[in-house]
Parts: sequence; structure tokens; C-alpha cells
Amino acid sequence: MIYLFLTIICSSSLALILKFGNVKKSNTAILINANYITASILSLLFTLYKGKIFLSIEALIFALFLGYLFAETFFIYSKAVGLAGTALATVSARLSVLIPVLFSILLFGESPDLTMLIGFLIALITFYFFYLSLRQKNLDVHGKRGYIYLILLLIGIGVVDLSMKIFERNFLSEEKGTFVFVIFFTAFIYTLIKILTQKISFEPNTFKTGLILGLPNFLSIHFLLAALGQLPAIVVFPTLNIGVIVFTAVTAYLIWKEKINNYGILAIITGIIAIILLKI
Repeated sequence: MIYLFLTIICSSSLALILKFGNVKKSNTAILINANYITASILSLLFTLYKGKIFLSIEALIFALFLGYLFAETFFIYSKAVGLAGTALATVSARLSVLIPVLFSILLFGESPDLTMLIGFLIALITFYFFYLSLRQKNLDVHGKRGYIYLILLLIGIGVVDLSMKIFERNFLSEEKGTFVFVIFFTAFIYTLIKILTQKISFEPNTFKTGLILGLPNFLSIHFLLAALGQLPAIVVFPTLNIGVIVFTAVTAYLIWKEKINNYGILAIITGIIAIILLKI
């Protein structure tokens, strides 16, 4: 059970540190770049420890693409947190399960059951509550932008999850460690190029925060795998998603007094239900 708790803490930390960066008006590129320094170093050390440094050309190209996607999705996540709030951004990130589920049906011939169809329907209702919540919170263009970023966040993380499923189905397990390292290192190089080309000034405090962000970013997947080794998936995934959403929302309220209106609360409730049904 301890690994499941640690997974919840690490996964929640991503949104909370991004929120901290928004509050401090930190430059997102510096924050994300430093995050990928930590993640790259840790993933390389982990790969060396396992002693399996191997990657095919096909997997390398795939990893290079995912590195770019990882970085861009992190930028979107930061924008969603800033415009829509930590709680709604977390719900949207967790609802990204829609993408791999949908493509599993389309690409891999998996048949949706009644539970899954109900989950899809409730997810659509959640999107509507997103819209109502942001409209009530902010009627100007920022509210509309927040809604767009929530949708982009869902798609971005969903495509990342789908890509990992494609990797599991089509590549050797021995490539996994190197594959993850190349993803993180590519994301680091991409964000570094962005910083240099845009002539973004170095922010020491933001850089330090980013280095800290990389730790839960790396550890969350390993704690999740450890939790799945101890508990059945039907217990792990619903508990993880509920835990992350509730912990993030409560912490954001306690630290920054980030309030959620009634439509936002409804979005959280329906989002949790949809995630549970889709994960099952």
C-alpha cells in the first residue's frame, strides 16, 4: 500500500509544482528544462544499473518524437494549471485515459463493454462541466483559452499513454530503459533549444524548482509499477486517480486558496466516475 501512496504523492506533485511556478511567475521553459535534467540523469543511472543499454533504430526515432511530445505536453499542462486551475487540470490529465481506450478499440480490435460506454458518456458530461465552470469563473477570453488547454492536455497525455502502449506491443522489453532515457534527454535538448533561441533569461530559483520537479516525474512510474506488483490493477488505478485528484485539489486550496465553483466540483465528481469506469 505504501507504493500506491507514494505514487499518489509523486503524481500530485507535478501539478502542484507547476502551480507553484505559475504563482511565482516562473518561466515555464526553465522549469521544464531543469525537470528533464533530473529525469534524464535518473533514467540513465537506472538503465546502467539494469545493464541493458539497447535501442533499435525504429525505437530511437519513436523516442525522439515522444521526447518532443513530452515537453510540449508539459508546457500545455502548465498553461492549463494557470488558466483553468490545478484541480480541473488534474482531472483533465487523468481523463486522458480516453485516448488509449478509444484507440485500443480502433487499432487493436478491443470491444467496448457497457461499463466503458457509460464511462465515455460521463466523460463527455465532464467536458461540459469544464466549460460551465470556466465560463462562470472567467467570462473573458482567458476562460475560453483555459477550456482549450484542458482539451489539449487530455489529448497530449492521452497520445503519450497510447504511444507507450504501442511501444509495449511492438518493441523488446530490453529496450525500455534506454527508450525512456532517450525520451527524457530529447525533451531536455528540445527545451534547451527553445530557451536559447528565445533568449530566455536564466532564473536560478526556477531552475532549482525544476530539478525538484524531475524527481517525482521520474519516480511516479516506478512506484506505480511497484504498486501493481503488490495490488490488483482494479484497486490501484481507481485509488490512484481519486487520490491524485482529491489530494491536488485539497492541497491547492490549503496553500493558495484556490477555490472550485459548483460546476468545477461536478466536473471533479463526474471525471472521477468516468476514469474509474474506463480504467475498469
